[in-house]
Amino acid sequence: MRIQRIDLIEQYITEHKNVSLDTLCEVFDVSKNTIRRDINQLTKQGTIKKVYGGVTVADTTASLKTLTPFSARSGILEKEKDAICKYAASMINDGDIIYVDTGTTSQNLVDYIANKQCTIITNSLQLSLKAVAYPDLTVISLPGKLKRNTLSFAGSETGQYLSTYNISKAFFCCTGVSVENGLTNASIEEYLVKEAVAHNSHTKILMADHTKFGKFALMTYCQLSDIDHIITDCQPDNRFTEYCLNHEITIHKA
Repeated sequence: MRIQRIDLIEQYITEHKNVSLDTLCEVFDVSKNTIRRDINQLTKQGTIKKVYGGVTVADTTASLKTLTPFSARSGILEKEKDAICKYAASMINDGDIIYVDTGTTSQNLVDYIANKQCTIITNSLQLSLKAVAYPDLTVISLPGKLKRNTLSFAGSETGQYLSTYNISKAFFCCTGVSVENGLTNASIEEYLVKEAVAHNSHTKILMADHTKFGKFALMTYCQLSDIDHIITDCQPDNRFTEYCLNHEITIHKA
């Protein structure tokens, strides 16, 4: 729908600050005339402004639309996220090769598997630093450039790098999850990592607190039907629960 696309365009421009019209046409697979109409709507709202050859974030909204730093997000729903991590740890066995996603929901997972002998593949700086204290954990860090607002490493070479590993269990985080849009996030760099892991992991597990359900961000890195387990703090609504039941997705309440 056009309204949904305009929201996604706004989010994309906010994330990347300055974007050309050609890039927007390619990302959203629409004509330049369609992009111009959508941009005109956003400029009327005052959220973005036109520049030569493209668009940029309007000064009045720049501070409101940037991603909240990791340090600030980590203080939200701390108990709920910690309970999710504790439950997720119960699904990990000695000898497992796991992927642990970047994000505040997963940051405490390593604390609950300190005595297990397993291999962790991650692009999270925070997780890697935490694992230093636990000698039984083997940590493989993904290559890439450090993104300071997410404390993660991401790069275009990640997909090829991940193809060399057999991931038994992948623990994902997301910006939003819904029946229609699946597991979503707002950063292209993070999308490339998550999508590559989704294609190269045997069991896929989503770690998401109740605020993530029914919401979506710019890009879908994995369809909901491809997920095997969901660990959350509250039971999702009936429509979501019924979809999971029909697609053999197990919901675990931490």
